Amino acid sequence: MKFMAVLTSGLRTAPPLLLLALFLLSAFAPTLVHAQPATIIVGSEPSGIAYDSAKGELFVANYGSGTVSVISDSTNTVVANVSVRSPLGVAYDSAMGEVWVVNEFGSAVWAISDSTNAVTASVPVGSGPFGTVYDSGKGEVFVSNYGANSVSVVSDSTGAIVTTVKGVNGPQELTYDSAKGEIFVATPGPVTSPTSTVSVISDSTNTVVANITVGNSPYGVAYDSAKGEIFVSNSASGTLSVISDSSNHVVSTVSVGSNPDGVAYDSGNGYVFLANAGGNTVSVVSDSDNKVIATIGAGGDPTGVAYDSVKGEVYVTGYGAGIVSVISDASLGSGTSSSTTTSTASTTSAASTSSAQTSAISSVTSSSNSSSGSSTSSSSSVSLGYLGLVAANAVLLLALVGLVALKRKNRRPISGHR
Repeated sequence: MKFMAVLTSGLRTAPPLLLLALFLLSAFAPTLVHAQPATIIVGSEPSGIAYDSAKGELFVANYGSGTVSVISDSTNTVVANVSVRSPLGVAYDSAMGEVWVVNEFGSAVWAISDSTNAVTASVPVGSGPFGTVYDSGKGEVFVSNYGANSVSVVSDSTGAIVTTVKGVNGPQELTYDSAKGEIFVATPGPVTSPTSTVSVISDSTNTVVANITVGNSPYGVAYDSAKGEIFVSNSASGTLSVISDSSNHVVSTVSVGSNPDGVAYDSGNGYVFLANAGGNTVSVVSDSDNKVIATIGAGGDPTGVAYDSVKGEVYVTGYGAGIVSVISDASLGSGTSSSTTTSTASTTSAASTSSAQTSAISSVTSSSNSSSGSSTSSSSSVSLGYLGLVAANAVLLLALVGLVALKRKNRRPISGHR
């Protein structure tokens, strides 16, 4: 209140500086608000998501609704909804033209034909199935059974269980390493006996060949075919572990957002997209130096991530809001980040993403899949916005200093009695 009184009383004596500061703030501040990605309304509690490259469609598991939404990437609209009980993990089978969806409460994995959007098979697996991935080399589908501490291996041609890999502690998400013929499984373990590891399964022997220690509560995993690396989100640590598939060792650890969840690899740019469920953001990491190059706002408890290689877009499920956000990877531009990375036991600081990279983020409209023009204007306007804000703050500071000096010069001696 005293500050406001000083400010008000001085308006008559120093209006030019204050008016200039207010003008700069009002003119430039709006440009600092980054446009949010476009959103698509799907079912309740969307979790897993997979990209069907043959159809140009995204399949979204709506856990709360008991449906799988089918999104056309040409229009970014839902074109079909398939009823599936308690769906979680999703994987696309390119050989069979099918999408495999985990049915958690039914302890099964269902196959959906992408030509008819109808369920064609239901295969019983272990208890508490969670994630799934397609192995193109073997024509098999791997399903993690969190409740059974196992991984089921399903033949996509017969729909029969080939084998069950046991001794996998609380498995969740999985990814397929096509170069090594291996499945990497995030294994945080149950609460009573956490492990914080990633288990490696050979698809030729269907046995665990390695267990790699990562951060606390590993969840999402993604394979980087260009680098031969596996990226693992550590939910409780707020980090991303980078594993070399040649040595099965962690080669870098990157600090990201709060409660990182799903992970996807962008082969077009060498980016790794990571959904931070606790912070309603998406971290973008460059695989060339394992540094955060951008942080994008994505509301609704972002959970699952999928990369559309044809459109150059990343789709992120918003579990808490029933939405899917669409991010154009072209809007990120290029450059190096301001954070630094260190070796295995160290952590990359991502607290301050460079403003130039963050400003390159632009929205993707539902009616158009090209955002290069808006990206350029967004980048320049945000850069100007930062300069305007700095100038406005400087002018405002000068005005306040002048007001305080003026107030002290004109004040009267006060009595010693209060």
